Amino acid sequence: MPGNSNIIPEKTIERLSEYRRTLLACHRQGVTHIFSHVLAGMHGITAVQVRRDLMLIGFSSDTKKGYDVKVLIDFINNILDSENVMNIGIIGMGHLGQAITKYFNGKGLKLRIVASFDVDENKVGSSIDDIPCYHMDRFEEVVEAMDISIAVICSPTRVAPSLVVPIINAGIKGVLNFTSAPLSFPNGIVSENYDITTILEKICIALLPVWNELETGDIQAEMRTRRHGLL
Repeated sequence: MPGNSNIIPEKTIERLSEYRRTLLACHRQGVTHIFSHVLAGMHGITAVQVRRDLMLIGFSSDTKKGYDVKVLIDFINNILDSENVMNIGIIGMGHLGQAITKYFNGKGLKLRIVASFDVDENKVGSSIDDIPCYHMDRFEEVVEAMDISIAVICSPTRVAPSLVVPIINAGIKGVLNFTSAPLSFPNGIVSENYDITTILEKICIALLPVWNELETGDIQAEMRTRRHGLL
C-alpha cells in the first residue's frame, strides 16, 4: 500500500518526482526493468539512497530483474498525485512565465496551468499555448472561477512583494516564487522561493579553486594567511 505523502520527507518527495521523470523517459524507450544502481547513476546519488526512498513508500524490487518500470511509475503516481487535477495560475507572462506555460502544457501531469496574469495590456487578452492571460485586477475573480490552487510567480522582482496580499485574499493554497524577493506567507499556504540567480551563484562559488582547496584544507589557517596579506 502506498505511503502517505504527508509524512514523507520533503527531500524524498523531490527525488521521487525526479525518479518519475527518468522512469517515464526509460519507459518511452522500451525499458521494462531497472536496477537501483542504474537509477542512482542517472541522478548522481547512491543505490542505497534509491532503495531507501522506495522502501519508505513501500515499494520493493525483484532481486533478479530490478524494478518494474511501469509498475514503479504507477506507484509513484499514487504517492505524488492527488485524486484531482490541481489548477495553476502563472503571474507574470515574460519570457520565464511563457516558458513554464509551454513546458507544462500537454505533459499529462495532474498539474494543469489554466490561466496567466499580467498588467501589460499587450499581453492581457492574448493566449500562450491556449492559456488565456488576464489582468491582475481580475486575479481573485479568476482564481475563484477556475478553482486555482497554486500560483507561480514569474513577475519582476520589484513587483513580487505586492502580490502577497492578493494571493492570500484569493485563497491560493500553494506558491512557487521564481523571483529573488524572499516572500513569506501565513500558515496554510505552502510556499517555495526558487531564485535561479542565487542557485547559479552557489554553483559558481563551489567551482572556484579556492573553495575546493578549503574543503580539504585548514580553513582557519587559510583565512589567517589571507588576513596577513600573504595570498
